Amino acid sequence: MKCQMLNAPGQIEKRDLPSPRPGPGEIVVRIRVALTCGTDLKTWRRGHPKISLPSPFGHEFSGTVAAVGEGVRTFAPGDAVMAVHSAPCGVCFYCRAGQENLCDTLMETKVLGAYAEEILLPAHIVARNVYLKPDHLSFEEAAFLEPLACVVHGSLVQPLRRGEILLIVGAGAIGILYLLLARARGVGRILVAGKRGSRLDLARRLGADRVIDVETEDLLAVVAAETEGRGADQVIECTGRPTVWEGTMALVRKGGRILLFGGCPSGTEVRFDAGRLHYDEIVLQGVFHFTPAAVAEARQLLVTRAIEVAPLVSGRFGLDGLESALSLLDRGEGLKYAILPEGR
Repeated sequence: MKCQMLNAPGQIEKRDLPSPRPGPGEIVVRIRVALTCGTDLKTWRRGHPKISLPSPFGHEFSGTVAAVGEGVRTFAPGDAVMAVHSAPCGVCFYCRAGQENLCDTLMETKVLGAYAEEILLPAHIVARNVYLKPDHLSFEEAAFLEPLACVVHGSLVQPLRRGEILLIVGAGAIGILYLLLARARGVGRILVAGKRGSRLDLARRLGADRVIDVETEDLLAVVAAETEGRGADQVIECTGRPTVWEGTMALVRKGGRILLFGGCPSGTEVRFDAGRLHYDEIVLQGVFHFTPAAVAEARQLLVTRAIEVAPLVSGRFGLDGLESALSLLDRGEGLKYAILPEGR
């Protein structure tokens, strides 16, 4: 099979590798669609502390089952499937505590390599986080299962509430997915703040009540005007920039909630006004990854078309076009690109 390998930051090489063979409980998926994501972009730019290079990469995908290992009964060759790239062990302290996204072995047993013709899914993922794809759902839409599961998990950690005013900071793919989920959950008024006009235009088309261009508008003033001076009921940070993290405190009302979704590099230090945090009873919360329950709910949202993710795909490339797609994202062009190993 052909596989795109990341040899070093900025260095991608397409290699011919042996097709994987499934062991007991495992399946091999022939990838129909892989999606680019912010983590892949950052890994391509500067590497990743959890990925030893050279390495295959890419982790948002859907496809058809090419082969199954001994004992697999749920799936058969030819089945269309949608999946995520990790699953908890189910037995460690965090899994027993109901915090499966913090599982001791989660990151060490994840699977990378969606930018390839085939991918091997180990038994623990097959058992919990692989689903059949219905015919009415495209492979492109099905590949959104992983990023949507992350967003759904965030909404389970810190709920989206009907009738409230929500501010989403960051109009990238995650911010837009949060917008779609908030609209589906009946949030009262949704504000989306970002930099690029094309992304803000998309947010507007997909249901944002107010978009805020932070390069030409005063974010604090607009939020104050939209909330009678109180601040938003909930702020969701989707940029992963330390200064933006710190700025969320000025955007939320007394008794409000802040969800820090965008991840900053390890070792980053941020500062918050302790007076506001304490006397105004502000909830400040981080969130990471997803649980099997979030994956199941994300699949349901996609299958029932409670949210429509197709508008987030900015273009399509064959496997050889991966570097072109990442370069476009690096320049701020587009949201997500579909990589089609079988050709455009």
